Amino acid sequence: MDKEPITLNGLNKLKEELVFLKEKKRPEIVAAIAEARSHGDLKENAEYHAAKEEQSHNEGRITEINDIIARANVIDVTKLNNEGKVIFGSTVYLEDLDTSEKINYKIVGRDEADLKQKLIFFQSPIGKGLIGKNKSDLVEIKTPSGVKNFEIKDVKYI
Repeated sequence: MDKEPITLNGLNKLKEELVFLKEKKRPEIVAAIAEARSHGDLKENAEYHAAKEEQSHNEGRITEINDIIARANVIDVTKLNNEGKVIFGSTVYLEDLDTSEKINYKIVGRDEADLKQKLIFFQSPIGKGLIGKNKSDLVEIKTPSGVKNFEIKDVKYI
């Protein structure tokens, strides 16, 4: 069982989701199944089948979260001193040298990655291209949409 790196924040979000699924969602689904059962014939009972499917998805996600937590290797970057080096969990402030656009990304594990939230997977093309680099470095990264050129303006461990 391989350990998966995860930030402290990412682990806390997973634990919150787990509590929600077990303590709120699970009882709601059980109640919906009981309600649907009370309507009689289960073969043609759409509410029953929908509730059973939802129960299956919920239990699957609970199992998935438990597995992620069991494999979690929590990395707390606030306790690391890396003097401007891009590492897992750091937030990287970039300038796109082709467009002058300023952007920042936090480098995270697979289960936390969310591009809309500027959280990028450390093994994505951009994540791989940034890890190990330093503040002020110029970086060329091959992405699916073409080559990107960045300057690393700052690296923070927050």
